[in-house]
Amino acid sequence: QVQFVESGGGLVQSGGSLRLSCAASGFFFASYSMGWCRQAPGKERELVATISSDGRTASYVYSVRGRFTISRDDAKNTVFLQMDSLKPEDTAVYYCKRVADSDRDTHWGQGTQVTVSS
Repeated sequence: QVQFVESGGGLVQSGGSLRLSCAASGFFFASYSMGWCRQAPGKERELVATISSDGRTASYVYSVRGRFTISRDDAKNTVFLQMDSLKPEDTAVYYCKRVADSDRDTHWGQGTQVTVSS
């Protein structure tokens, strides 16, 4: 069964940094492009970063470009999100997913809460 366990969130001041981790299981991790999504209160979930299966290509939504870095460790079946220069608008619950899966078909983990204070 596909599972994701996100961790690393917390409360940080504006301008601070956090590193999120997502441990995946139940599928052959190295074959899949992976992504990080976030959902802020009252807003729809948005995909903020993706990384290709070979780790060579990353993409970011405009609002986080230059501040967030996605990476992966296939030996540990883990995808990371390094978040620097955090802003209050980055406050959300962060989730990881396989890019190929629709939101409806994704086995969502519990997410990890990121709160950025001004």
